[in-house]
Order: sequence, then structure tokens, then C-alpha cells
Amino acid sequence: MEEEKKKYFYNPILTPEQERAREEKLARFAKAMGHPTRIAILHFLAKRKQCYFGAIHEELPIAKATVSQHLKELKEAGLIQGEIEAPKVKYCINRPNWALAKTLFGAFFSDLAEKADGDGCC
Repeated sequence: MEEEKKKYFYNPILTPEQERAREEKLARFAKAMGHPTRIAILHFLAKRKQCYFGAIHEELPIAKATVSQHLKELKEAGLIQGEIEAPKVKYCINRPNWALAKTLFGAFFSDLAEKADGDGCC
């Protein structure tokens, strides 16, 4: 059983339930980052401590409603956070979740590289 657990989960210290939760979080981050506009927004915000919606909209050549939808997706995934300062909304990178995303992606890619090096597959 222990050997089977190691075969299917990239962190053998975690229970299957914990590993599943990590995989779901990683997939949520990946989905949110799965659009070029969202990557552009993250890149834009990462260069700043904070930014108002208007500045993001001015930077990107797309409609306000489209920017809002992309910001909503990033916020729901936890990659950014927003704060209302009437009448404006201020956004920034959610640093703790960004660090978590970095860790999860790093572990995921590291595990794939280790498995690929030793299994003899094409």
C-alpha cells in the first residue's frame, strides 16, 4: 500500500485527501492563469504594490467589462485581492497565495521531471 501511495501522489507525506486538496488548489491557480490577459494583469500588478482598476483598464486594450471578468477570475482563485476605496477599487497580488502557487507549481514540475528522468519513457 505504501509503495502504491508513493506511485500516485507526489508528496508521500500527505494523506490522499490532503494531496487531492493541493491538486485542486493547483488546478484552480492554473485555470485562473490560463488566459493571456490574466497573465498580463498578474504581470502588471506584480510590478506594483497596488493598482486601481482604471490604471489596469488603461494598460490593457480591452473593454472594461472584460477586464472586470478577468479580475474576478483571478480574485476568486485567490491570486489577487481587491479593496473598495469608494468610488474606486484597488487591486494587488495576494502575496501569501502567490507564494503557495509558486510552491505548488514548483513541486508539481519537480515531481514530473524526476519521474520522467527515471522511467525510460519517450
